[in-house]
Formats: sequence, C-alpha cells, structure tokens
Amino acid sequence: MTSPVSRRGLLIAGGATAAAVAVGATDTSFAATRTAARVPSLELARQARTGADVVIAWNQALLRIVRTAGLQPPTVHPTRSFAILHAAIHNAVVATTGQGTPYLFAVHAGPGASPVAAAAQAGHDVLVALYPAEAADLGRQLAAELSAVGPGHARETGIDAGRLTARLLLDLRAADGSSVVPPPLEPGTDPGQYRPTPPANAPAVFTHWSGVTPFLIKRADRFRPQAYPDLATRRYAAAINEVQRLGQNSSTSRKSDQTEQANFWAAPIWNYWNEITQTAVRAEGNDLVRAARVFGHLNLAVSDAVIAFYDAKYHFRIWRPITAIRLAAADGNHSTTADPDWTPLATTPADPSYPGAHSVVSQTAATLLSQEFDPRLQLAVTSELLPGVTRRFRSLQAIADEAGLSSLYAGIHTRLDHYAGQELGHNLARSVLARPELRP
Repeated sequence: MTSPVSRRGLLIAGGATAAAVAVGATDTSFAATRTAARVPSLELARQARTGADVVIAWNQALLRIVRTAGLQPPTVHPTRSFAILHAAIHNAVVATTGQGTPYLFAVHAGPGASPVAAAAQAGHDVLVALYPAEAADLGRQLAAELSAVGPGHARETGIDAGRLTARLLLDLRAADGSSVVPPPLEPGTDPGQYRPTPPANAPAVFTHWSGVTPFLIKRADRFRPQAYPDLATRRYAAAINEVQRLGQNSSTSRKSDQTEQANFWAAPIWNYWNEITQTAVRAEGNDLVRAARVFGHLNLAVSDAVIAFYDAKYHFRIWRPITAIRLAAADGNHSTTADPDWTPLATTPADPSYPGAHSVVSQTAATLLSQEFDPRLQLAVTSELLPGVTRRFRSLQAIADEAGLSSLYAGIHTRLDHYAGQELGHNLARSVLARPELRP
C-alpha cells in the first residue's frame, strides 16, 4: 500500500486494485403522462433533502441525456454510463453512512458528512466527465441539491466524499476497452450466418463491446447460451414460421395487443428497467441507502449483461428473421417458406439475432430485482414511445417475459432468441447475486 497523502482534509490510501479513503477525518406508478418516474431531475433535486430522491434525480439526468439525440457517443454503450454513475453514488452513500458494502474500494467520510451531498456530488462529477457538453445543466441540478442540504461542515465533507468516489470510479474505468474502435464484421454468406439487414444494410454495431472489462463478472463468455439449433430441425422451422406469421409489418395474424407490445417496448430496454426500479424503490420505503445499493446493483449487472450478450451475438453470428425468411429457400429445411419481400413490423437492429437483447437485459433485471423487492410487486409501466399508454403487470417476471417477446411481434427476433436471452440473463444475474459487492 502506498503512503497516505493528506490534502484538504482528505486522507487517501490506495493499493493496486482497491482503495480506502478517509474524508474529513480531522473534522409508484407510471400511469400518468408525467409520472413520478419522469419528473424532471432539477425538480427532484429541489426535493432531495432525504430519501431516494437524490439517487432518482441523477438517474433521471442520465435518462434525459441518453434520450437526447447526439449526446450519447455512438460507439459507447449507455449502460456503461449508468453503471459508473450508480456505482459512484452507492460508494458515496456507503462512505457517509457506514451502511452497506462498497464496490471495489472504500471511502471513509468524517463524522456527520451529508450522504445527500455526497451522492449529489458523485452523480454530478461522473456525468460531467462523461458528458461535458451538459455541464451547465448538471451544475444547476447539483446547486439545487446542495442548497437543499444547507451550508456547513456536513455538506462540505459530503461533497469531498462524493467528489473522491467519482474520481476513483472514473479512473478505474478509464482503460476498460470502451474507447476501442469497433472492428468491421465480415458479412456471412452461408445459410444461417449474419449479414447486414434492410433497409439501410448498415454495418454491425458494437463489434468491440465483448472486449470491454466487465464490472462484476469475470468473463463474458461464461454466460453464452446453448448452441443455436441446426437449420434443418423442427425447432428452427417452428421459430422462423412463427416470426414470419406474427412479425410481418402487415400481419393479419398478430393481435392488436401484440402490436401494442411490439411498439410499447421499442425504446432502449435499460431505460425502462431504471424507471421500474424508481417506482419499486418509492413503493417500498424511499430509503437512500437502499436506493443507492439497488440502482448500483441493477446497473452494474445490466452493463455486464450487455457485454455478455454482445459476446454471444458475435460468437454465434446468427442471421436475423428478415434474412432467414427472405433466404429460406437456401436453409435446407423443407418446413420453411421463402418470402423475398417479407418485411418486419420494426426496423431490424444492426447486430446478430441470437440471443435477444431485450430478453437478456429484462431477465437480468427481473432476477436481480426479485431479490430486492417482492417479486409479485404490481406495477404500471408507461411506454417511452407511446405517451400515455400504460400496461399493468402482476410481477417483475411478467414484465421481463412481455418485454422479451415484444421483439418477436416486432419481427426482429425469434422465440429461440428470446429463450436464449432469458437463459443468459438468469445465469448472469444469479452469478452477480452470489458476489460480495453491494450487499446490504
């Protein structure tokens, strides 16, 4: 361990993989169009004296950023930002309350340090570092939250703790592989192999993401689902025939509720699960320590799930339904029928089909959150893309099931992709839950 360095009341001691830091040691429902989940972060900041609101306010700030065109770098996955943000907030809250297990390193604040000030400063500093163009808006949010705390030793010591946790987290992730230039993917030519899809025929995205350093798991390839079935099998034919029938843009077999599901869940799925978590946190006590831990656990796990599903996607490199259906004459399966003009309800994302991203992320989130909250927690969720449209669920698993299968009705995934995604997500979440980080 290096020698302690004292600077502005901070006693810092660190090792190669972890650090212990003393700071100031000498001194519920989504039903409405504007729901609790979507209250502007600055408005929440003015309320953030106690409880989970300070955590939710910074979560909302990042949701606003990633929903604004042009602010999220196109080759950096947004789940990385959510993970760094909430890991820093969690560690800042642990530092100032002494409650919970920190992520990777401990920061010890002096007596009486404000956890709200610490969480606010940590959230601010992470997001300014990741999105410097948003510094002015983020600064206004921080000022509102610190004003609610009030001046004094508690606020200043909390600020120091939050600032330090943010810097340490950002330093730890500075060389995590996320800035690597994505390598081009050679399009497949054999039946079953992935190739770019209409209408844009864009090159594959996030081809580098499986190489990003995970936050909690050790290796992404440990969670690959079972191998894709042979194209000549009945399983394959059944899956392709189902999406061909239900996922076509002008399908007469798809029920109106299935069409709504496809459109309802079409936005980035991690956004939904962060909002679902906001509602669950408020429904079960609005506690600051618990909120920081739950959001940290969720987003570290989801970020790792994204790394793992890109590993699986580019390992198997399975063609998308639009390709499989249009080229079915070449698949060697007499139970499939080619339709050269077949078009899905939704535009197909530019990456391989297996496993399904919505299914992976949703199963990861549902499995993890079911350990934090009543798994039968009843929730109403509103769509990011269909304002005012609400869907109600009797359990977290029901949300995961519907979100995953929505991609089948959209025509961009098969049921095989869905089940493989649930397998990956469940196994990854169970592995994360067995780890010591972020335990109560």
